[in-house]
Amino acid sequence: MINNVVLVGRLTKDVEYQVTPSGIPVAKFTLAVNRNFKSQNSEQQADFINIVTFRKTAEVVNQYCSKGSLVGVQGRMQSRSYENNEGRKVYVTEVVADSVQFLESKKDSQQNQQQQPQSNPFANQPQQQQPQQQYHQQYQQAPPQQYQAQPQQQYQAPPQQNHYNNPATSDFDSDNPPF
Repeated sequence: MINNVVLVGRLTKDVEYQVTPSGIPVAKFTLAVNRNFKSQNSEQQADFINIVTFRKTAEVVNQYCSKGSLVGVQGRMQSRSYENNEGRKVYVTEVVADSVQFLESKKDSQQNQQQQPQSNPFANQPQQQQPQQQYHQQYQQAPPQQYQAQPQQQYQAPPQQNHYNNPATSDFDSDNPPF
């Protein structure tokens, strides 16, 4: 089965960083990802995707990312459930990020926030908050699998050979048509 997600977008708020009771760093953030089309009013449409990352990646994201940062995320979709304070079962779908790449410098990100503070359509979106205790409990009960980023492999295409222009390698006689 294939479960691979690749997203590019901006953080809608600062990273929520916590360390589980078992000592695993966890970073959560919401990524605003633009859709490929605009609404009938010519407004840009976006999806707001919940992202969670663990261990060293969580530490780096917490240190270098903030609201408005442009990042690329690679990971997998995950669904889970938990019981909230009222005793209701809550279902959550999120992306578990194996890798997060910074797509602009911190300086560029800060300049972008300063230039367009009023026109940020993601600034006033309601955010779902989970109590810290519930969050710790969820990941303590089912610790995540340890993922290790695969090294990027460079593939080089073999040199193209044109057999039709090289008489030594052609499969047909030039005096006769090839059909």
